[in-house]
Amino acid sequence: MNALPNSPASDATNFTYGGLIEKLGIEFSEISAERAVATMPVVGNTQPYGLLHGGASAALAESLGSMAANAYAPEGQAASGVDLNITHLRPTFSGIVTGICTAVRLGKTMCVHTVEIFDANKKMVATARITNAIVNVPSRP
Repeated sequence: MNALPNSPASDATNFTYGGLIEKLGIEFSEISAERAVATMPVVGNTQPYGLLHGGASAALAESLGSMAANAYAPEGQAASGVDLNITHLRPTFSGIVTGICTAVRLGKTMCVHTVEIFDANKKMVATARITNAIVNVPSRP
């Protein structure tokens, strides 16, 4: 199970992520409630035509927003995704994309973040908004 960062400036290298984050090759360099940054390779995350898959971009955006919201959640609570929307602006075929997540609103029960994804030439590939509810951590069955 992944440990969740729970401080204003969590060390992004201090825990393991597992699952989809590892499969997509997402690497976090910064995680806080206000801002999170991660990279993801294009190769291995493409659609049949060879360009970055929109679902991979969405997974990067959701991972960033969720990690930032979890950094904000008080002890005993966690972020639970409620809404994600993403607009794909331009294709990219190679290299690494970088996602930058910024807080829009950090409320008692809801967090909203925007995520901008850039290619290696610093051109915006996609923009997203993610909303997370802050809920009590559910017990495992």
